[in-house]
Parts: sequence; structure tokens; C-alpha cells
Amino acid sequence: MEDWLNIEDRVYIVTGGSSGIGAAIVKELADRGAKVVDADLNESKNANKNVEFCHTDVTNKKEVEQTVKHTVEKYGRIDGVVNNAGINLPRLLVDDKEPESQYEMTEDDWAKMFTVNVKSVMLMSQAVGRFLVKQKHGVIINMSSEAGLEGSQGQSIYSATKGAINGFTRSWAKELGKFNVRVDGVAPGIMEATGLRTPTYENALAYTRNITVDDLRAGYKSTSTTPMGRSGHLYEVADLVAYLLSDRASYITGVTINVAGGKSRG
Repeated sequence: MEDWLNIEDRVYIVTGGSSGIGAAIVKELADRGAKVVDADLNESKNANKNVEFCHTDVTNKKEVEQTVKHTVEKYGRIDGVVNNAGINLPRLLVDDKEPESQYEMTEDDWAKMFTVNVKSVMLMSQAVGRFLVKQKHGVIINMSSEAGLEGSQGQSIYSATKGAINGFTRSWAKELGKFNVRVDGVAPGIMEATGLRTPTYENALAYTRNITVDDLRAGYKSTSTTPMGRSGHLYEVADLVAYLLSDRASYITGVTINVAGGKSRG
């Protein structure tokens, strides 16, 4: 039976594709026969012959452009990019318990998160976009977050970076539509644990919300937090990304789709 999405032999770059949601996206695309370039600092663990790892600092313009150039030279084309790489450092605007504590945001926190989460998206989208415009075909997928749509206690910098990404998605869709290039966003909510949900992250987030880590973890499976009463599976995000990259989504652009089990607040 023919693959309904028909993305076999399409060529995609996925940033941050060696772990977490990125790794699930790389697997989904490669399993469907697409050629996938994993642009990450850490080596890919995916042994699929359709996956090529390219060591890339996505905040470095020269490295980003080298990765894109290599992709086009090797495959002769590029059909899309998934801007997935990102970091999250839970921080408070004001720590009333301990002013200027390690959990009160600083300029360095702000700069680091905006560099990784926002600057990298601009650099990669611009480098890929130049080829997509020439081809008159292609897709840019920006990984956002429910926090970018709803806000999130203790994660305001992260929320702000994702809000910026949502603005990129809407604006670039308007700019690139005339070239038959689509731009869409995907905003996951609470997802199953990955290597990115570290004790350091959970301790910081619990502190910023004035709860225990056990309380935080209980919320991942609570219907009071998510109507479906569970965390999302990484493949559920990857499925949507694969669909949006395919021609089945050929009239969908400029939107950010929430994948959060009905959760309506950050």
C-alpha cells in the first residue's frame, strides 16, 4: 500500500534531532522513507540508513549555513526544516523568598534562551528558506510550546521565546506563501519524560511554583491539569509534524497547532 503521506525520498533537516521530541520526529520521517539530516551538537543514536548526523551549533550562522549547503549538495534538494532545538531554564521574575536567588531570572538567562530558542530559528529558516524560495516548494516547521500560547508560571522567558516563534510562523507564512512555501508551528503540552526532563529542571520548576517535585510529577497525569489525564507521547507530536511536512497539508500555513490533550492553561 502506498504511504498516505507520500514523503519517501523527501529531504528534511531536523534541528536538535538527537533526543526528545526531535529524535521522535527524525525516526518518524526516516521510517517513512524520507532523507533526514539531524543537525545537533550530540551524535544521533538513530541507525536508520536514511538519517545523517551533522554536528551543528544552531546558534552559529556559519555552521548552520554549512549544514544546509551540505544537505543540498548531497541530496540535490531540500524539502523542509523542523526547527526543534531549544532549552528551558525555569526562572521567576521576582523571587519573594530569596531575592536574586539562582531561580530569579538574569540577563544571562534571558540571552541564552533567546539565542538558542529564537536566534537559531531565524538562522536556520533563512538558510533553508533561500533554497525553498528558489524551488517554489517547501515547508518550515517551528516547534513552539503550549507555554508560548498560554503562558506558564515559572517559565516566562521560555514562554516569551515561544511567543516570538509563533510570531515568526504567522509572519513568514505571509511572506513566503507566494513562493509556495508553507510555515507552520507545533505546540506540545505536557509530554512523556525524556532526557531533557532532568532533576535540575524539575527542581527549578517546582521551586518557581512553590510546590514539591512529587506534586509537579503528579500533575503530569492529573485530569485537573490535562483533560485526557495523561502526558502526551512523543510520537503523537512526530505524527503531526510528518503530516504538516507532507503535501496532505498543502493549504495549511501560518498556524500553530496545540498538541496538549485539551490542556488550556500554562
